[in-house]
Amino acid sequence: MASLKQFSRAEVAKHNTQQDLWFIIDDKVYDVTEFQNEHPGGEEVLFESAGKDATNEFNDVGHSTDAKQQMKQFLVGEIIEAERKKKSKETDTPSSSTSTGSWLGSLKAKLFG
Repeated sequence: MASLKQFSRAEVAKHNTQQDLWFIIDDKVYDVTEFQNEHPGGEEVLFESAGKDATNEFNDVGHSTDAKQQMKQFLVGEIIEAERKKKSKETDTPSSSTSTGSWLGSLKAKLFG
């Protein structure tokens, strides 16, 4: 697989017009300029996220598997590694998983005793 072209968030931010509309979802960069008129939610929704990170908005809507598959055709690159969002691994750390596990275990015991 060929590596994706790298963009800074500042570079993506320049693509914020209806004639040149890009946004970021999960550190991937999409050019949806040609998709605006076809977007089932309306072009306004896309334009609100122009040049920005739209990950939360995209996930909040609960897009279908088909929509996620379709968006691959608009992929133009990814955010440079230094500017990528850090994935939260709180639940993977031994101290937090142990304390969470103890807390959940106690709660389950009280509820289902």
